[in-house]
Amino acid sequence: MAALTSRRDRAAAWIERLHRETLGFVTELDGGGTFREDPWRRAGDGGGGLTCVLSEGRTFEKAGVNRSAVHGELPEGLARRLGARPSEAGSRRFFVTGMSVVLHPRSPMVPTVHLNVRYFELLAGNELADAWVGGGADLTPTYPFPEDAAHFHRVLRELCARHHPSFYPRFKQWCDEYFVNRHRQGERRGVGGIFFDNLRAGESGLDLDALLRFADEVGRVLPRAYGPIVARRRDLPFGERERRFQLARRGRYVEFNLVHDRGTLFGLATGARAESVLMSLPPLASWDYDPQYEPGSFEAELLRMLEPRDWAEVDAGAGTGEGAGDAGVARGTGIR
Repeated sequence: MAALTSRRDRAAAWIERLHRETLGFVTELDGGGTFREDPWRRAGDGGGGLTCVLSEGRTFEKAGVNRSAVHGELPEGLARRLGARPSEAGSRRFFVTGMSVVLHPRSPMVPTVHLNVRYFELLAGNELADAWVGGGADLTPTYPFPEDAAHFHRVLRELCARHHPSFYPRFKQWCDEYFVNRHRQGERRGVGGIFFDNLRAGESGLDLDALLRFADEVGRVLPRAYGPIVARRRDLPFGERERRFQLARRGRYVEFNLVHDRGTLFGLATGARAESVLMSLPPLASWDYDPQYEPGSFEAELLRMLEPRDWAEVDAGAGTGEGAGDAGVARGTGIR
């Protein structure tokens, strides 16, 4: 039992450090806002966490950076849905610690970004029955800047290559197939990134410590993958048309998180604090009835841009899309 406690303590300490670093990065990137910090505890001494939300900042309309370390009993059948091995799906006690980041910018010219990393255990009695790591990062633009998607994916590809050559192609495809509103004819939430889960000791010849090092680097990727995008987009002009489309795309974001997202479903099923679980939702969204967009419009180009492609190989200079404004038409997007 002492070994289990030591491993949990190290994992929880890792997430706490990562959380502090990420708060500092987002505060600096926003350039004006401050975070409200809400510590919380699960009922029955089942652990807890710290929810940090920045509202009405200079750059971000809402930014959430959460961490948690919780334990308890899993509802019947949830272990299997989370990816436990069939032989371990009956193990009902769990421990999980992780960090989740969602940044919703004010400007529709700046994409929304999501990142999370976690360490998960299942126990049988006092013995470890299963353990894995999971996480990922993905980008959700409103305006079609293909060079932003290319940059984001290149940084992730380089990161993955430092750990195993199979990681980026596998985890990119996993992301493309995960962040999908299946109830809307397979419409993707954004331009993807990487997504991975249930990575256990032995995965690709790596032990659990090596996998945790990979997850740690994923957790620290936003300054390289997202910071430069914000810097070059946040001061671009935009109009009411761009804002309206931003709210519509946020509506699709909400649909995915409430209908399909495993993290949201796990948090609500295990009695986590609802405000913390739902911090990923934007402050404002809209649902127009059956919107239609003219071919060649920036809205239509954005929807076309959501189709999976090898973004890391897209020519970063293929399009600038700098002609944003009230006309709202993407020029020279270079989307192929």
